[in-house]
Amino acid sequence: MKKTLIAAFCMCLQFVFAQPDSLFIKPDTPKEDIVKPQWVQKNKATIDLSEVAFVNWNAGGSNSISGLIGIRSEANYKDKYFFWNNNIATRYGINKQQSREVRKTDDLFEVNSNIGYKPNEESNWFYSARLNFKTQLTNGYKYPNKDNPISRLMAPGYLFFGGGMEYGKDIEELSFYFSPITLKATFVLDEELANAGSFGVTPAVLDENGNIIMEGDRVRNEVGILVTNSYKMQVAENITMMHQVNLYTDYINNFGNVDMDWRVDFDFKVNSFVRATLGSHLKYDDDVKTSKPSEIEGELDEAGAKIQWKQFLGVGFAVDF
Repeated sequence: MKKTLIAAFCMCLQFVFAQPDSLFIKPDTPKEDIVKPQWVQKNKATIDLSEVAFVNWNAGGSNSISGLIGIRSEANYKDKYFFWNNNIATRYGINKQQSREVRKTDDLFEVNSNIGYKPNEESNWFYSARLNFKTQLTNGYKYPNKDNPISRLMAPGYLFFGGGMEYGKDIEELSFYFSPITLKATFVLDEELANAGSFGVTPAVLDENGNIIMEGDRVRNEVGILVTNSYKMQVAENITMMHQVNLYTDYINNFGNVDMDWRVDFDFKVNSFVRATLGSHLKYDDDVKTSKPSEIEGELDEAGAKIQWKQFLGVGFAVDF
């Protein structure tokens, strides 16, 4: 009888210690399922070129050459519960046509930081916070007029900062982000552009003779809703598509009037260095007004905000370092 009790007791201990939910023994997690904390650094430099030349071409034409240089650096952290993605990107493009001055075709300096936390490993929902800052590096002109810049460094400059919820099984490839409270700051740090009320800032107050009584604001602050979606997919072998769209509306100033920033880029990889790029960039910002000639010679009337669109096609080189 005693031996029977001892055997039964041993069998009970073996059963308890062998259970997956036992307080004393935990099942081994397969090594391939463990997400180890790690930082990943990526750097890429790109050069895209396009050129057209004519010699005795009876249909006519103008010789031209265009170039676009881009540099992007990323530093991303990931573990079981957290991710923190950071990147800095800059692009600059120029175009030179026969018998015409060099003109700027692209100009961007941008910083992004995105941090997220999920309460358990199985969830694909993250509590997330985002920061985005962008501006340009050199003056912009309404060609052929190069006497009066229509934009400068930090005129405009845009800063978005907010928090919300983000969904994504793999954040680097698919992400849906909703922020009910996002701060947007528009900087116009050039005196002339600020006094003119460019990019939505409050313009200067003038007297009857056109003298400035009160200078225009250099910063415009807004609080609103931000919704973003990004998706990266392999369309075919060596062809990648990247879609990014941002939608923003301000609570106080004309709520429901949505500002949009939508990019779709195709990357065609020839080999490790040579690639082609096809891109489309669509924007609408109600604070960015256009102008048209008025009945008075030399003066302009406001024509309201309009959809902005830019398209790019180029062949060039990409180097990871």
